[in-house]
Amino acid sequence: MADLLKHVALVSESSKVTLDALTIVAAALQKQVSRDFGPIWSVDATVNVFPRLEDVPVDYWRIMIMDNIQQQGASGVHMDDQGQPFALVTADDDRDVWSLTTSHECLEMLADPFGNRLVAGDSPKSDQGRVQILVEVADPSEDKSFGYRVNGVLVSDFYTPHFFDPIAADNVQYSFTGAITEPRQVLNGGYMSWVDSETNEWWQETWLGGDSPTFRSLGQLSSSAGSLRSQIDKLTSELVQQSSSITRKSVMAAGHTVSVTSKGSAARAQALRQCIQKLAPKTNQAAAVTGKPNVRRAPRVKKDD
Repeated sequence: MADLLKHVALVSESSKVTLDALTIVAAALQKQVSRDFGPIWSVDATVNVFPRLEDVPVDYWRIMIMDNIQQQGASGVHMDDQGQPFALVTADDDRDVWSLTTSHECLEMLADPFGNRLVAGDSPKSDQGRVQILVEVADPSEDKSFGYRVNGVLVSDFYTPHFFDPIAADNVQYSFTGAITEPRQVLNGGYMSWVDSETNEWWQETWLGGDSPTFRSLGQLSSSAGSLRSQIDKLTSELVQQSSSITRKSVMAAGHTVSVTSKGSAARAQALRQCIQKLAPKTNQAAAVTGKPNVRRAPRVKKDD
């Protein structure tokens, strides 16, 4: 049986993110999921915008953009009372900021909806053997500088299943943009998490400041405290926010912005309006030129003398 089609809903509860802006981002995420992510991760999903949370159909996974998500580390994917995933994203005046985060959370939700998927792999730490790595497809290359643009919207890079390969090989794609060049590589501004099966201790390789990645222990995690991903997000969010590796210059290198691509969209819209106008009857075309309706009068009927 083929996997069921997944549905993702975007809802803004922030005045910083208008419905128009959300619609533009949703179109970009739909293209990213269908064209880039889906074929690599065998996922099929729709991404739609709804004006209110109350308008979202019951079978959609919700991503909400909000001014205040209540607590630090709450940004990310969580489970509702029915065990279904939802995500919270902090709103921002800069569309690049919240579009990148929304893309990040959308892809991670689709790859691992429940935040507990583990894949075996060799540990980055030389004193450990085989470990179980948490599937967080956007974390190792989550920095803006490794993102790319779809329809002018900044979206997140993501790793491929080859990220878990035992050794590097030529002509293998480890992340969509090619920023990750070998298995289990963490880039500047990113991180990776795993559990050592011998000790049940969780570890991270992080590059959230400094000149190179470092290792840190997270201790043991409990399933009663929520999904593995939500617990790790809480333990890592402060470090991510403090990371100073993000620069506007590197973001601009990711491709044309919406302000640039919108010029082409406006030109296409104008050309389409002209094509539509040509389809109208000539009488209506004349009315459009004069601005006056062309009223067709009934023929005069001669009265009998």
